[in-house]
Amino acid sequence: MNLLEQLAKKLNIRQGKGFSNAVTVPQKGSGQEFLNSLSKHALKLYEKQTDIKNFTKLVLSDPENTSHNQMVENLFSKGVRDPIENDKIAELAENSKLLKDLGLDD
Repeated sequence: MNLLEQLAKKLNIRQGKGFSNAVTVPQKGSGQEFLNSLSKHALKLYEKQTDIKNFTKLVLSDPENTSHNQMVENLFSKGVRDPIENDKIAELAENSKLLKDLGLDD
């Protein structure tokens, strides 16, 4: 007896109804496919929820901490260029290899 049939029997016993009235048991092959797809979907939802919790925990861990600003200033003082500068963006816009990789240029 597979898992779905067992579940159907338990539900019918609790409700006091006949076996065929409460739950329709899918065909033998489709039951496993359904459980596999359900498990994959549940796993994706769990991973998404975990990612959101971890991200929120990281972001809200210490809102008073502004050490990242000092790190950026240190990088700029060492000669690292700001990736948001207009001339840097213009260089990227004229980069034919990048445009081909993005599918924007033939």
